[in-house]
Amino acid sequence: MNIANKEEGLGSWNLNDLYQGIDDKKIAIDTAEIFSKIDNFCKKYQDKVSKLNSLELCKAIEEYEEILEKAAKILTYSYLLHSSDYSNQKYSIFFQNSNENLISKQSSLAFFQIEINLLSEEKIQQLLKQETLKKYQPFIRDTRIFKDHTLSNDLEKLFIEKNITSRSAFVRLFDETINNLKFEYDNKTLNSQEIFNLMSNKDEKVREKSANSIVKTFNNNLKFFAFITNILAKDKAIEDDYRKFKTPISSRNLSNFIEDDVVETMSETVKENYQNTSHRYYKIKAKILNKQFLNYWDRNAPINNEENCQTYSYKQAQDLVLEAYHDFNPKMAEIGKKFFDNNWIDSEVRNGKDSGAYSHPCVPSVHPYILMNFQGRTRDVMTLAHELGHGIHQYLARKQGFLQSSTPLTLAETASVFGEQLTFQKILKLEQNNNRKKIIIANKIEDMINTVVRQIAFLDFEKKIHEHRKSGEVELEKINQFWFETQQQSLGPIFKLNEEYKIFWCYIPHFIHSPFYVYSYAYGDCLVNSLYSIYNSQKIPNFSDKYLNMLELGGVNHYKEMLSVFDIDISQKKFWKFGLDIITSYIDQLEQYL
Repeated sequence: MNIANKEEGLGSWNLNDLYQGIDDKKIAIDTAEIFSKIDNFCKKYQDKVSKLNSLELCKAIEEYEEILEKAAKILTYSYLLHSSDYSNQKYSIFFQNSNENLISKQSSLAFFQIEINLLSEEKIQQLLKQETLKKYQPFIRDTRIFKDHTLSNDLEKLFIEKNITSRSAFVRLFDETINNLKFEYDNKTLNSQEIFNLMSNKDEKVREKSANSIVKTFNNNLKFFAFITNILAKDKAIEDDYRKFKTPISSRNLSNFIEDDVVETMSETVKENYQNTSHRYYKIKAKILNKQFLNYWDRNAPINNEENCQTYSYKQAQDLVLEAYHDFNPKMAEIGKKFFDNNWIDSEVRNGKDSGAYSHPCVPSVHPYILMNFQGRTRDVMTLAHELGHGIHQYLARKQGFLQSSTPLTLAETASVFGEQLTFQKILKLEQNNNRKKIIIANKIEDMINTVVRQIAFLDFEKKIHEHRKSGEVELEKINQFWFETQQQSLGPIFKLNEEYKIFWCYIPHFIHSPFYVYSYAYGDCLVNSLYSIYNSQKIPNFSDKYLNMLELGGVNHYKEMLSVFDIDISQKKFWKFGLDIITSYIDQLEQYL
């Protein structure tokens, strides 16, 4: 078996908990209700927030939250449909129309958070003394963090509405283009999932041939991707300038409620350890593959011919992940099982479908949905564990409500990476064959390098792009150069990267969707490494219950409060070094099996 099939449980999700279809009359009814509630909200509260008492402000926030959640339900539904089939024009039109109609109308609500920010600190503290408003203290706190970067009501409204035809439009164009690219291979036309799957083939000739196919298709679209990259970098620079952010990454850090210097400390620590992690591992990999140096198409090569023999049916993957979660805490497995039993996961590979993987929190009144492309590999099992971790986290945090359930990126990857670690340990424990153990450990090392080292290299690339964009449009060759430099530094001297590899920046969606999002993966991996070590040490009583309590809090507490129960301080380099040491310990284990 090379690819799991529908008979093994693969399928598409059931979105009926949202709506019955794009023609569902409930969508029009809900839209009309949203519009009416927005009009009433504006009449009731605009220019009056400063006069509200604690009970009245609490009531206003409740009404505000209800409106946003009802709108988010429609927007989520349109997004899920769209990403499940980018080639479906009806879905694309529904997605665009939903965004245009709802977001344009929602822009009228911009005044509310602006007026909250205009309240004096003394006034806020007086209001929060009343028990009625305390439940929304985190929302008020996080709103006021942006006080120095908030614009006038007219400008905020303009930015929201213009986003539909500027940033959001280019993101949609990128997604539809990248996910509908076709790649010629052996007289066949493959989609992106299929061609990139061949980059992990045991046969080097297959990998090289698939790489050449990717290069040919990318080259045919490269100027287009460079144009989008430049447009969105400039779009961000304009908004950052208006909002008076010091650096391009500052807005991302503020939205994550994390200090610039903490992110810089983490990034520098990872780069200082390139040699001990990725450089060291890839030298070992070259030795295992009996190669003097590695080509870029060797990065994801299996370390021996048994790799493609170890495959999993979807049911096997489901059981494995749920058992790993159950061993940690039965409640996690109980929630995870809901995703399979109720078809909340879209797992099959299809043309036009988003080639990546995600867990969408949807809205608290419904439940999360997961999208992935399961092809039976060990990495697919780990992806399932990762996204299910997100889903469980989002499901647990629903109790905080729409405004306070969302987790900042500083903690968003915690449950997902922790789920991967639990599943990895489960797989390793069950495996008796030493050669297979070697492969499992090597795969884990590669996944961790991809999660930590590769993402920090991505971060460096983004920094160069956005910094250079301040002086004008970044030439295609300059973009290629930035990519080549940052990748060579992170991969190490064992890689002989050729000219073709310079263009492989163009398909990374995070650069387009969420600038500087990538560091959250490195943050999450190092944090989880520390958390998992604490869990194994048994120094913290009832660790799994405290861990679930942390997930349930969603965005109520910031990272310092969340992590204090585990005695973690992320401001020090030694913390990040400790997380990286876990990777080197796995490399030590791998060498024992050589």
